[in-house]
Formats: sequence, C-alpha cells, structure tokens
Amino acid sequence: MPRRDAARLSMTKVLVHLLAVLLMALLFQPWVAEAQVRVQLPPTGLTPDSLAVIVNDEDQLSRQIGDYYQKARHIPAANMIHLNFPPGRTAFSKDEFLKLKTEIDRATPAHVQAYAVAWTDPYRVECMSLTSALAFGFDEGYCSSGCKPTTPSPYFNSSSLHPFNDHHLRPAMMLAGVNFEQVKALIDRGVAADHSFPEGRAYLIITPDKGRSVRATYFAKTAKELDGVFPIEILETDAITDRHDVLFYFTGLAHVPQLHTLDFLPGALADHLTSGGGQLTNSSQMSSLRWLEAGATASYGTVVEPCNYMQKFPVPAIAMFHYALGASAIEAYWKSVVWPGEGVFIGEPLAQPFAPRLREIRAGQFELRIFSPRERSLRMERSHSAAGPFKPLPKQAPIRRGANVVRFNFAETEGYLRLRW
Repeated sequence: MPRRDAARLSMTKVLVHLLAVLLMALLFQPWVAEAQVRVQLPPTGLTPDSLAVIVNDEDQLSRQIGDYYQKARHIPAANMIHLNFPPGRTAFSKDEFLKLKTEIDRATPAHVQAYAVAWTDPYRVECMSLTSALAFGFDEGYCSSGCKPTTPSPYFNSSSLHPFNDHHLRPAMMLAGVNFEQVKALIDRGVAADHSFPEGRAYLIITPDKGRSVRATYFAKTAKELDGVFPIEILETDAITDRHDVLFYFTGLAHVPQLHTLDFLPGALADHLTSGGGQLTNSSQMSSLRWLEAGATASYGTVVEPCNYMQKFPVPAIAMFHYALGASAIEAYWKSVVWPGEGVFIGEPLAQPFAPRLREIRAGQFELRIFSPRERSLRMERSHSAAGPFKPLPKQAPIRRGANVVRFNFAETEGYLRLRW
C-alpha cells in the first residue's frame, strides 16, 4: 500500500475513534444529569436565577462587566436590568437615585432576591452606600448624621435563604474594579470558588491601632465558637506577610501593608475597619478595592465617617459561620453587619465555596461533600414523584463540624430523594 494511502487510512481510523468517543460522551452525559436530578440537595444559598444584574448602558466598562458576568454565571436574560445615567462620579443625589430605583423596581422579576451592580462609581447615595440604598431604599435612618447608631438590618444573622420574600429587601454587591481585567479576574475567582471546600485559614489581626481594632474584643470567642470548623490565628501585629492560605482576613488599620506577599484562596473574604475604606475611588485611606486586587473575592468598607461602632462593620464570626453553612459571599457578608446603611459590599456575589457538592460515583452510588459549622443530622426523604409527597427514610447521616463526606446508594427505580437538615 502506498505510504500516502496508509497515512490516510490511519487518519480515518483516528477520526472514527474520536467520533465514537464523542458520541458515547453525548449519550452518557444526559444520563448522568438525569440521575443527579433525582437527588435534591439541601438549599444553602442564592442561585443565578435569584440574582439580577444592574448595568449602566452609558458606561462601556459597566456593559463589559455585565455581559461577562451574565455569561460566566448563566444569569437569565430577564434578570439583566439596564439603566442610563452619566458615569464618572462617586455619588448619586437622592432625587436621581429615587428615579433610578423606580426603574430598577419595575424591571426586577418578582422572584429575584439580590442584586449585582456592574460598576465601581457611583458607590454612594448621599449619606448611604449604594448597596444599602438598593436594599432598603433611600432612608436617612440608615445614616449616622454624626457619631450615632443607625437603623438595624432585619437581615442581620438571619437564617433566611430568600431575603426579599422574608425581609422585603434585596442585598446588593458591586462587581467593582478599576478596569475590566481586574473585574474579570474577580468573577473568575468567584466561579472557581464554588464547591471547592478550600482548606484555608482565618487571620484575625489585633493591630496597634486601638480605635480600629475594636472587633478584637470578640476574636477569642470567634476562635472558640468555630473550633474544628476553620483554623484560626489571632495575631497582634501590623499585618501578616508571606501567607499562602488566606481564606479570611479581618483587621483594623487605615492602610494595610504587605498585601502583595499574600495568596488568597478563591472565595476569600477580607476587610479592614477604618472610616473611608468604602470610598472606592477617592479615599485618603486604603480603598477596599485593594483587597480585591490582592486576590480576595469580597470585601466591605464604609462610604462616610461611621465612627468606630463595631455594628457598622462585619462581625467575623457571623460571616464565617454563614459561609460555612454554604451561603454565598453576598449572603454571608450582608448577614454579618448589624448597621449596614453606610457600608458598601464589593466582590463576586455568588461565590459559594462551601455549598454541597454531589457526584455519582457509578450507577446508583452517590458521594456528597458537605460542610457544616455545627453538628447536626442530614435527613433523607423519598418520593415516587418529583413533586412529592416526600416521606422520611429511617436512616439519617450524622454531620460533624467542618468537612464531611456522605456516601449512599439510590437506584433510579426508587424514585426521587430529597436531603434536608
């Protein structure tokens, strides 16, 4: 046989083999998906369907961010909200915001529970942060007017998985950054964090700045309450350096040094208690954007002088607790602040590093990875119909603090399985 014909025959065999493999993959994939649809996991946080994205069509960067985020998170087209206003300033006036808020409310599907904001400026509405004004509406009760308490959030430390349904508010988080490359990297980190169960550490820093280290009064209790859930280091220092396992970093300084020496794991939360961290693009102190640029996935800062009320800043123990339950970054952070009216939340809202992950090892055999901040039991309920009714099975899976792996058998002929706490 001529060499050219032999080579052609060999290439034909390779192509036939590749097509056969592809065909098998296409045939096998729906079966896997169908098998896993038969097992419902316990809900732990928001989904792409429950999040709306707000875009300013007059801002090219906002359009880029919104388009990329919709594709990366598979946000439904009906959840994309388009506004038009001149960009390039740090704050909305009350009247301008109220007009935009009316448009947003009208365009928001009823089932939506939270917002992602696809810009960095404006980040403020007079005395409120933009994220809080979107959640609560503009209300001066959420502003200090000097060193005073503000209206508390009904969402603080809530067990709710549906903030709008349960509390009539939609928490918001800004997909913030100085350019598209930074925001794209932020979004990619958030997506990579999902179901990753990162084995990182929490760093709770007591700095020499006593006024900004007021959260340190409950650091020891945080370590005790979350023992066995996360490794926690409480350090008295200006800053940590050369750490490569940062999952949480809570500190108090006007400027945090050595961020460039750290490696943040996908899904990391980090913030510094100071007056102007939430002044994202014009602060005389360190902007909270620096945390995202260093590799964190979400952060927080105040947009006006809050005084050093602990209630105006995240409570680390509560943020970490809800994250460990499988909540998204936006839920865990929002639930950790008692008085959030002056604070802006920035980052990738849907990052869920501790959300349960189910995989089918082989036909009818499943492995569930699940994380928990406390000991409890996982109940199994079965039904012959996807719509129910579901009846409890006699066996329950004990869940310990921290990471768990649960294996169980469930054949297609047995119907549908629902897992609940």
